Amino acid sequence: MPAASAGVLLWRRRKGVVEVFLIHPGGPFWRNKDAGAWSIPKGLIDAKEDHLAAARREFTEETGFTIDGDYVLLGRFRQSSAKMLTVYAVEGDCDPAKLVSNTFELEWPPKSGRKQAFPEADRGAWFAPKDAAEKILKGQLPLLNALADSS
Repeated sequence: MPAASAGVLLWRRRKGVVEVFLIHPGGPFWRNKDAGAWSIPKGLIDAKEDHLAAARREFTEETGFTIDGDYVLLGRFRQSSAKMLTVYAVEGDCDPAKLVSNTFELEWPPKSGRKQAFPEADRGAWFAPKDAAEKILKGQLPLLNALADSS
Protein backbone atom coordinates (compact mmCIF):
# COMPACT_ATOMS: atom_id res chain seq x y z
CA MET A 1 0.00 0.00 0.00
CA PRO A 2 1.47 3.40 -0.96
CA ALA A 3 2.40 5.88 1.76
CA ALA A 4 -0.23 8.54 2.42
CA SER A 5 0.60 12.24 2.64
CA ALA A 6 -1.54 15.34 3.06
CA GLY A 7 -0.90 18.98 2.27
CA VAL A 8 -2.36 22.45 1.95
CA LEU A 9 -2.40 24.63 -1.15
CA LEU A 10 -2.74 28.16 0.23
CA TRP A 11 -4.00 30.75 -2.25
CA ARG A 12 -4.89 34.42 -2.34
CA ARG A 13 -6.08 37.06 -4.80
CA ARG A 14 -3.86 40.05 -5.60
CA LYS A 15 -5.22 42.65 -7.99
CA GLY A 16 -7.68 40.10 -9.34
CA VAL A 17 -5.02 37.43 -9.93
CA VAL A 18 -4.88 34.19 -7.98
CA GLU A 19 -1.49 33.44 -6.42
CA VAL A 20 -0.39 30.25 -4.69
CA PHE A 21 2.06 29.82 -1.83
CA LEU A 22 4.85 27.30 -2.40
CA ILE A 23 7.87 26.30 -0.35
CA HIS A 24 11.38 25.42 -1.47
CA PRO A 25 12.82 22.30 0.18
CA GLY A 26 15.82 22.75 2.42
CA GLY A 27 18.99 20.70 2.53
CA PRO A 28 22.01 20.31 0.30
CA PHE A 29 20.28 18.30 -2.46
CA TRP A 30 17.86 21.14 -3.25
CA ARG A 31 20.21 24.08 -2.62
CA ASN A 32 20.86 24.93 -6.28
CA LYS A 33 17.58 23.71 -7.74
CA ASP A 34 14.73 26.08 -8.52
CA ALA A 35 12.51 25.25 -11.50
CA GLY A 36 10.59 22.05 -10.78
CA ALA A 37 11.74 21.96 -7.14
CA TRP A 38 9.06 23.87 -5.20
CA SER A 39 6.18 22.18 -3.38
CA ILE A 40 3.12 22.72 -1.29
CA PRO A 41 3.68 22.17 2.46
CA LYS A 42 2.89 18.49 2.97
CA GLY A 43 3.92 15.37 4.82
CA LEU A 44 3.07 11.89 5.99
CA ILE A 45 -0.20 11.20 7.74
CA ASP A 46 0.20 9.64 11.20
CA ALA A 47 -1.67 6.41 11.94
CA LYS A 48 -5.38 7.10 12.50
CA GLU A 49 -4.87 10.83 11.88
CA ASP A 50 -7.54 12.74 10.00
CA HIS A 51 -6.24 13.84 6.58
CA LEU A 52 -7.20 17.50 7.05
CA ALA A 53 -5.64 17.55 10.52
CA ALA A 54 -2.43 16.09 9.05
CA ALA A 55 -2.41 18.64 6.22
CA ARG A 56 -2.85 21.53 8.66
CA ARG A 57 -0.18 20.12 11.03
CA GLU A 58 2.33 19.72 8.20
CA PHE A 59 1.62 23.24 6.92
CA THR A 60 2.40 24.67 10.36
CA GLU A 61 5.49 22.47 10.88
CA GLU A 62 7.00 23.45 7.55
CA THR A 63 6.12 27.16 7.57
CA GLY A 64 5.41 28.24 11.14
CA PHE A 65 2.05 29.64 9.98
CA THR A 66 -1.42 28.61 11.17
CA ILE A 67 -4.11 29.21 8.59
CA ASP A 68 -7.81 29.22 9.44
CA GLY A 69 -10.49 29.25 6.80
CA ASP A 70 -12.79 27.12 4.71
CA TYR A 71 -10.69 24.20 3.54
CA VAL A 72 -11.79 22.58 0.29
CA LEU A 73 -10.69 19.08 -0.65
CA LEU A 74 -8.99 19.33 -4.06
CA GLY A 75 -8.51 15.57 -4.33
CA ARG A 76 -6.02 12.74 -4.04
CA PHE A 77 -3.04 12.75 -6.36
CA ARG A 78 -0.50 10.01 -7.05
CA GLN A 79 3.06 11.29 -6.74
CA SER A 80 6.10 9.94 -8.60
CA SER A 81 7.27 8.37 -5.33
CA ALA A 82 4.08 6.21 -5.38
CA LYS A 83 2.73 8.21 -2.44
CA MET A 84 -0.89 9.27 -2.46
CA LEU A 85 -1.19 12.96 -1.66
CA THR A 86 -4.48 14.35 -0.32
CA VAL A 87 -4.63 18.10 -0.91
CA TYR A 88 -6.82 20.79 0.61
CA ALA A 89 -7.03 24.35 -0.69
CA VAL A 90 -7.70 27.35 1.53
CA GLU A 91 -7.73 31.05 0.87
CA GLY A 92 -5.43 33.00 3.16
CA ASP A 93 -2.26 35.02 3.39
CA CYS A 94 1.16 34.88 5.00
CA ASP A 95 4.45 36.73 4.79
CA PRO A 96 7.09 34.42 3.24
CA ALA A 97 9.84 36.45 4.97
CA LYS A 98 8.51 35.16 8.31
CA LEU A 99 8.64 31.46 7.38
CA VAL A 100 10.11 29.28 10.13
CA SER A 101 10.43 25.58 9.30
CA ASN A 102 11.12 22.53 11.40
CA THR A 103 14.39 20.73 10.69
CA PHE A 104 15.68 17.27 9.78
CA GLU A 105 19.09 15.69 10.35
CA LEU A 106 21.27 14.37 7.56
CA GLU A 107 24.79 13.00 7.42
CA TRP A 108 26.60 15.75 5.53
CA PRO A 109 28.91 15.59 3.72
CA PRO A 110 28.08 11.98 2.81
CA LYS A 111 30.13 9.32 4.61
CA SER A 112 31.67 12.00 6.86
CA GLY A 113 30.05 10.68 10.03
CA ARG A 114 28.86 14.24 10.81
CA LYS A 115 25.18 15.01 11.18
CA GLN A 116 23.82 18.42 10.30
CA ALA A 117 20.37 19.91 10.75
CA PHE A 118 18.62 21.46 7.75
CA PRO A 119 15.22 23.18 7.50
CA GLU A 120 12.53 21.17 5.72
CA ALA A 121 11.70 24.37 3.85
CA ASP A 122 14.36 27.04 3.36
CA ARG A 123 12.01 29.67 1.91
CA GLY A 124 8.50 30.29 0.66
CA ALA A 125 7.03 32.55 -2.01
CA TRP A 126 3.82 33.56 -3.73
CA PHE A 127 3.48 32.73 -7.42
CA ALA A 128 0.98 33.53 -10.16
CA PRO A 129 -0.29 30.32 -11.83
CA LYS A 130 2.06 30.50 -14.83
CA ASP A 131 5.13 30.97 -12.61
CA ALA A 132 3.90 28.33 -10.15
CA ALA A 133 3.60 25.82 -13.00
CA GLU A 134 7.32 26.34 -13.75
CA LYS A 135 8.42 26.18 -10.10
CA ILE A 136 6.33 23.31 -8.71
CA LEU A 137 7.40 19.67 -8.73
CA LYS A 138 6.13 17.95 -11.87
CA GLY A 139 4.01 15.51 -9.85
CA GLN A 140 2.21 18.39 -8.14
CA LEU A 141 1.27 20.27 -11.32
CA PRO A 142 -2.23 18.68 -11.29
CA LEU A 143 -2.88 20.47 -7.97
CA LEU A 144 -2.72 23.83 -9.74
CA ASN A 145 -5.18 22.62 -12.36
CA ALA A 146 -7.53 21.33 -9.65
CA LEU A 147 -7.41 24.70 -7.89
CA ALA A 148 -8.18 26.53 -11.13
CA ASP A 149 -11.14 24.18 -11.74
CA SER A 150 -12.49 24.73 -8.21
CA SER A 151 -12.42 28.55 -8.22
